[in-house]
Amino acid sequence: MRSIVTKGLVAAALAATLSSGVLIGRATADQPHMHNALDALKQARAELEMAIPDKGGHRVNAIEATERAIRETRAGIDYAR
Repeated sequence: MRSIVTKGLVAAALAATLSSGVLIGRATADQPHMHNALDALKQARAELEMAIPDKGGHRVNAIEATERAIRETRAGIDYAR
């Protein structure tokens, strides 16, 4: 009897793990453009941070604007879930 219960628990755990993976994959797949935009914004921020600093304040402004865009994109993704 104990073996049956153990097998049932293992099967339930496996089913829960698989279904959570499907849901995570679905959330990403439902918003591919938003996730692509988020990746591009992160790359843009990294490039701006590596650029030579002396740009009359425009580089700093661009980094701040990119940070805002990243936050807004994440908020949009979360809202659509």
